[in-house]
Amino acid sequence: MSLPPVHWWRTVFVLIPLIGAATIVLGALSLLSSLVSGTGRFAHRCAQSWSRFILLTSGIRVERRGASLPAPDASCVFVANHASFYDIPILFTTVPRQLRILAKAGLGRVPFIGWHLLRSGHLLVDRTSSGPATFRRMKRMVQHGASLIVFPEGGRTEDGQVMPFKRGGFLLAIQSGLPVVPVSLDGSRAVMPRGRLMVRPATVRVTVHEPIPTAGLTRDDARALADRVRDIIARELS
Repeated sequence: MSLPPVHWWRTVFVLIPLIGAATIVLGALSLLSSLVSGTGRFAHRCAQSWSRFILLTSGIRVERRGASLPAPDASCVFVANHASFYDIPILFTTVPRQLRILAKAGLGRVPFIGWHLLRSGHLLVDRTSSGPATFRRMKRMVQHGASLIVFPEGGRTEDGQVMPFKRGGFLLAIQSGLPVVPVSLDGSRAVMPRGRLMVRPATVRVTVHEPIPTAGLTRDDARALADRVRDIIARELS
């Protein structure tokens, strides 16, 4: 029987303990800050530090290219393809903005990471929850000057192909009047694809595309907007 590759040993005995410790320490700081301030700004700085630590210890280099980012005080909805656990720390590191994510409510039950998300203004959505409640949380996020990150495929791709985009995040963007910024993540699947407990050092290219305004759009336009953004992201990856 052959031994597991060296990257497996490194992942299990080095990266997982280090990342686990960083998650506990920075997650605790994030939770403590939420007792003092409800804006989530310091909590996000903790998340950015956590992200930089993960990329550094994992040997991940990130190259950002493409269009300029929107102004720091201009809220928007960043939409990206999803291929790896590392996609979130990659975006938190390369997009220096106050960011919140749109995720399933069940993620809030994960110790430290989930508690951080619940207490720092991220949009954790239950499929049974009402639309107006989610929209109110979105309005509070915008009032605090934050932007939203959406992975509209609904999960990580298994074969590297960009899956169809769900319309929910685009509906939120239209209802809030926020521009949508497509982002192509190229190379993150090589780091840690879905279903594999092994991290490989790699270079990931983050391409920021021009913002797409949503002014004048209605909820009936959400499907067409989702398809348009998917085409932009997938074309860059191809």
